[in-house]
Amino acid sequence: MKAASALDYRALAKARLPRFLFEYIDGGSYAEVTLKRNVADLEAVALRQRVMADVSRIELGTRLFGHDMAMPVALGPVGLSGMYGRRGETLAARAAAAAGIPFTLSTVSVCPLAEVAKASPAPIWFQLYMVRDRGFMRDLLDQARAAGCSALVFTLDMAVAGTRYRDFHSGLAGAPGPMGSLRRFGQAAMRPRWAWDVGINGRPHQLGNVAPVLGKKSGLNDFFGWIGSNFDPAVTWKDLDFVRENWDGPLVLKGILDPDDARAAADFGADGIVVSNHGGRQLDGVLSSARALPPIADAVGERLTVLVDGGVRSGLDVVRMLALGAKGVLLGRAWAYALGGGGEAGVAHLLQLIEAEMRVAMALTGVTDVKAIGRDILAD
Repeated sequence: MKAASALDYRALAKARLPRFLFEYIDGGSYAEVTLKRNVADLEAVALRQRVMADVSRIELGTRLFGHDMAMPVALGPVGLSGMYGRRGETLAARAAAAAGIPFTLSTVSVCPLAEVAKASPAPIWFQLYMVRDRGFMRDLLDQARAAGCSALVFTLDMAVAGTRYRDFHSGLAGAPGPMGSLRRFGQAAMRPRWAWDVGINGRPHQLGNVAPVLGKKSGLNDFFGWIGSNFDPAVTWKDLDFVRENWDGPLVLKGILDPDDARAAADFGADGIVVSNHGGRQLDGVLSSARALPPIADAVGERLTVLVDGGVRSGLDVVRMLALGAKGVLLGRAWAYALGGGGEAGVAHLLQLIEAEMRVAMALTGVTDVKAIGRDILAD
């Protein structure tokens, strides 16, 4: 099967990955209402088809946080993505750099920050959570600075972790110790290609950025335990002063879904925000990103850079999000599917598809410069 879209890569990833890994990236929290809304609401955004405009030259280039980008797209942070290909985060980072866009490394990546930064020919972004151990955070911020990371994406919507039933059903969560390991081993054995390429030759399988504080307990068995015991539910806006004191580069706050929180982010002095519901993986039943985006862009779009993620599966979806008010779009599941289904080449191909689909959508709406996309291309 040759992938022609992100959905094709989803099918390939489902066929090639062990169940616990596919369900981890594919699933959402509780009944997955918000997960479905993210896709459905974005698909429902209607565009105005315009004709008889000279669209022989389409410009996708933009500039975000002081860096030129080939298109207003970045690879967003995806936890455990190093398990979707051999040292998967390094593969995705190289593909992103080749496409001229940023890659964002998750705190809970398999590959540590230094390894990914060394593998990428371009600066990467780094994503961080607020955790109880401020010394641990300070050390990671020091590492990000030393690695030349060009922006910090700070996730706000993980004070507590959402309940994701698929992870319990697959054996990734809820079955600690030997039983959980046995279930995952059995699933891996049913995917011999993955087992050889990633399971055996992709070691070590640990949370690379967290391993120093976990010691010997740094495998997948400890992933959810670390999250549950280390994320800080007492965090407030004032705690972000600690981040600013230890990071002097661009700061992007991820997980904004309400205009009042967006205003608070602007008042704090953030350089950007990501309108996001964590891909439907946290509070189920909230607004989709596409629905939440316009009022947030209206509230703070002149004060900081508004990015968005959630439900984006194509270049057409990217154009829709830009029309709704975003200046840039983070891909999540789309690139994880491509990595799981096709490795580095899969991610590179996905980004080629995104670019081509953006060009078609812009041409058929009569827009020749990505920076000129606005609500005037939306149908009533």
